[in-house]
Amino acid sequence: MSRLGTKFAALKDKKALLAYLVAGDPNKEVTVDLMHALVASGVDAIELGVPFSDPEAEGPVIQLAHERALANQVSLADCFNMLVKFRERDEHTPVILMGYLNPIESMGYEVFAERSAAAGADGMIIVNLPPEEAAELSGSLKQHDLDLIFLLAPTTTDTRAEMICSKSSGFVYYVSLKGTTGAATIDIDDVASKMSRFRSMSTLPVLVGFGIRDGETAAGVGQLADGVVVGSAIVDLMAKNASDPAKIISAVSSLMAEIRLALDDLAG
Repeated sequence: MSRLGTKFAALKDKKALLAYLVAGDPNKEVTVDLMHALVASGVDAIELGVPFSDPEAEGPVIQLAHERALANQVSLADCFNMLVKFRERDEHTPVILMGYLNPIESMGYEVFAERSAAAGADGMIIVNLPPEEAAELSGSLKQHDLDLIFLLAPTTTDTRAEMICSKSSGFVYYVSLKGTTGAATIDIDDVASKMSRFRSMSTLPVLVGFGIRDGETAAGVGQLADGVVVGSAIVDLMAKNASDPAKIISAVSSLMAEIRLALDDLAG
């Protein structure tokens, strides 16, 4: 069983908490330390963003994080190196590489899969890879026991949602907002109606991302889903404290501890 499968099995009725950051933002040195701090704050799995020059699904907050990382000359190879360093102290927390197809195509699917597995990755979210075009990459990833996670959107039809769920592994990621990351306030009623549809289509956990900002929004979504993903709220705190790594870790840890407590209260 993969680390993701093991983690979700261990959670049982507990809600999963995933955190997103961009590798190398605001500098290369803080990333691994922040990953460990996230785990210490109750995060169950980490999405490590691969810097890219045209992150089309992202709003301004995360776009700027990609720009900062690229200004630090952070490459896909650097992401692997950070993950190797993280694994020196943490062999159990799942890490998902999240990014765009272009750097992967440049590296080559098989080489990417080999290096991802060797570095200690557990899965991929490739934002601009539609499942209809994913067979070749999916095959390479499966050979190395790596999950490929696809996205569901508010506008996804039932027919397409069933296809996406059938092709996903690890978990299914529901993007709860129309538009880019950080674009709007989450609509809990809309999430409820979508969850009732999507959860009936897959035996995999269904997690919700986009719009999770604090303990209150996490608890609202957590009542409906198997877990939540926090991204823009973390990256925003990192930007506000960019000159002080200790403050980054303190601020982000405090937010994630708040969200962890709110999710745990649901099971209490």
